Amino acid sequence: MKLSIRIRKRRLFSLGFYVLLGLVIFSTCSSSIFPQQEKISKFGEYKGYSTELYDSWVRVSQYLTMRDGVRLAVDIIRPAKQGKPNEEPLPVIWIHNRYRRAFIQEGRLISAADFPLYQSFLKYGYVLVNVDVRGSGASFGSWQGIFTPAETQDSFEITEWLASQPWSDGNIGMFGGSYLGITQLMCASTKPPNLKAIFPMVSLFDIYTVGYHNGVFYDDLLRTWSELTKILDTEVVAVGVDSDPEGKLLKAAIEEHKSNRSLYEIFAPLKFRDSLDEISGEQPYYKWHPAAFVREINESGVPIYLWCGWFDSFTKDGFLLYRNFSNPKKIVIGAWSHSPRDPEIAKEEFSLAVTEALRWFDYWLKEIENGIMDEPPIRYQLMKAKKENEWRTAREWPLPQEKRIKYFFHQGKSGSVDSVNDGLLSPRYPNKKKGNDDYAVDYTATTGQATRWDNAVGGSFEYPDLRANDEKGLTYTTEPLSQDVEVTGHPVAHLWLSTTTSDLDVFLYLEEIDPDGFSHYVTEGAIRASHRALHQPYYDNLNLPFHRSHEEDYKPLISLEPVELVFDLQPTSNVFNAGNRIRVTITCADKDNAEVHEESPPPIVSIYRNKKLSSYIILPLISEEEARFVGEEEFPLAMVSIILFIVIIIIALTLYIRRRIR
Repeated sequence: MKLSIRIRKRRLFSLGFYVLLGLVIFSTCSSSIFPQQEKISKFGEYKGYSTELYDSWVRVSQYLTMRDGVRLAVDIIRPAKQGKPNEEPLPVIWIHNRYRRAFIQEGRLISAADFPLYQSFLKYGYVLVNVDVRGSGASFGSWQGIFTPAETQDSFEITEWLASQPWSDGNIGMFGGSYLGITQLMCASTKPPNLKAIFPMVSLFDIYTVGYHNGVFYDDLLRTWSELTKILDTEVVAVGVDSDPEGKLLKAAIEEHKSNRSLYEIFAPLKFRDSLDEISGEQPYYKWHPAAFVREINESGVPIYLWCGWFDSFTKDGFLLYRNFSNPKKIVIGAWSHSPRDPEIAKEEFSLAVTEALRWFDYWLKEIENGIMDEPPIRYQLMKAKKENEWRTAREWPLPQEKRIKYFFHQGKSGSVDSVNDGLLSPRYPNKKKGNDDYAVDYTATTGQATRWDNAVGGSFEYPDLRANDEKGLTYTTEPLSQDVEVTGHPVAHLWLSTTTSDLDVFLYLEEIDPDGFSHYVTEGAIRASHRALHQPYYDNLNLPFHRSHEEDYKPLISLEPVELVFDLQPTSNVFNAGNRIRVTITCADKDNAEVHEESPPPIVSIYRNKKLSSYIILPLISEEEARFVGEEEFPLAMVSIILFIVIIIIALTLYIRRRIR
């Protein structure tokens, strides 16, 4: 009897122990099952971790004097409740602005606080500061070049000054796109102690590859940018600071801007990467961009969230930035251009950017554990027809599952375009001993005035049907695809050619052709033949061909002597739909975007496609089975808790029943 009582007690104790253990675990995780306030932190969605505490803001402006006496115009915008500014120190997000920190529109002053993108920072308890770079807006000084040492040193001084202000808690971040993004990276290179995180959008890495892409001069981009900034600096009146109500200081500052240099005039004569700018006495392509400061930026340790677009002028630069920096980092690449004009696309992009920026700055400036660094560091949008795009994630780039497949040029006809040759494109290796296509250069060839290059300087973005351009060049087109083909990564072209001239530009386009013959732009690459020499890169170039483009590397062509040109295209992620075709188009001019080197009569170019001299493009293909799709990336903690609780209860009941049976 006593033994039976002891056994029952042990059994009850065992049951109680397991139930109690389950309850402890359950209660520990109960906040995720039955949260008092729902907490969500994932890409594009954020709530419950921080709160909109402020409903208004107060803006003041002043001059800040730099080490050399140059005064910079500064807007300080502080969060407020019912118009009363917050008195407690807060983290600061600031913008180093080339395009005026404030302006007058229809008689009304417009500052950063008038844009929803920036209002979110204020509502969530960040001080917002906007500074005109020297030589622009209401700042004094002159602008002597892009991202010069003087401008970069200013950013260090501004950052540390912000950290010392009574309304600042010493945690400083930076935000902005394009020029305003690159200044963040340049600031990080100075290693300010109080710069805790940056969020550069659509930013370049290597400025030579933008102005002179493999030696091809994209003159329209630089000329347009120079003309627009000249107007902003000297003709459109900026907004002065509070202490200058009559605008006397503003007029004096604008007078100094008249000695600003033109970016086009600086870069036009600097055709090689090692060219010397005689006025500054520097080599801009080795000094005036983030690629020159990889070591310093890495030493800064500043966390970097990169925001990029597949149709940006700086698409490859985004991946170079990601690959070269060891800092805590993330990168997003959407189906966007530099400056989206489509309202739907713009709304999608900026809504996501605001959410991600808040998550980023909350984590690094406010130390809120929202899990943003636990997610895959790479997120990209796979482009599909009818904008039915799809988000995916990765931990490496290029994607480890890519298969680099050669598509060779063959004799046609494909019957899909009325081009000079209408050749075929196929993975089949050429088996003929001879074979080439001849082309008289057509200098009227163009991709139009709504390209990724135009969009970088405020232009529209909507490539037309490229058939008209295709018909002015050589084309190589696949048969209709039997199934979808995904291309994600960096295509690389290998062209064997000869010509009757000493030099020429070569443009290569990757396109998707629908059954109606519409030629959709996907991506492109270009090279000036005299810059064809390959070298070891001085930074991580993603294992892609690197053209150093020093003056000593210049190699003119010898008439009719075949040479091989090897160059990469802007990266892409695109599904070529079943029933459509893949096309490669080659021209030797893009008159609306790049400098035209016209000769009379036009030279004849031969593209070789035979067994010995085979031209092809390498496409990074991703099979559907190997692709990683974004669904529910993280198994919900609530579900884990419930399953664990159920498992423990089952174990406890099983043990109890087994002992009862005994």
